[in-house]
Amino acid sequence: MRAVVFDVGNVLYGWDIRALYARLIDDPARLDWFCREVVTPEWHFQHDAGRPFADTSAELIARFPAEADLIRQFGPRFGETITGEVPGMAAIVEALHARGVPMFAITNFSAEFWPAFRSTARLLDPVQQVIVSGAEQLVKPDPAIYALALRRFGLAPGEALFVDDRADNIAASEENGFVGHLFEDAAGLATKLRSLGLLPQ
Repeated sequence: MRAVVFDVGNVLYGWDIRALYARLIDDPARLDWFCREVVTPEWHFQHDAGRPFADTSAELIARFPAEADLIRQFGPRFGETITGEVPGMAAIVEALHARGVPMFAITNFSAEFWPAFRSTARLLDPVQQVIVSGAEQLVKPDPAIYALALRRFGLAPGEALFVDDRADNIAASEENGFVGHLFEDAAGLATKLRSLGLLPQ
């Protein structure tokens, strides 16, 4: 075990569509409906898979024409769905970097939205390479994205810990060359890293 591969959303940085729309919709019941029925994680997943926002937003506006203005704001204001660094993760990244542990990332993320996010994401500065699903048009938990990661990161099966907040992504990673850790919080991850010798006891 010599490297760590991170997910980004809800591992290094919090992500929540509601964080954006809570600024735009005052009524709590309407906010609940909008985030449940209109701009949903399932709809956004198309961007992670490589579809352009111009196409997905046009389709969604056709279904919900009364919500056109709010839907259009999702793309240019995507950065407001990022809720900040996950508590405790800066210290872990800094400690791994100080020990010379290679760090990589595999993220389900829109290639269109990635550059603006990356420009502000200091936790990714020590990360050597990032596979962005939208750029590759491969999304977790597709086995192909893990195979690509091993090749691109120069890792052999069993050499890296993969950290993700979704159980399906962890299961797929473990079937395709990684040791998995289902992320709940930084303290649990630190314990795992110490047990593997990647952080000091």
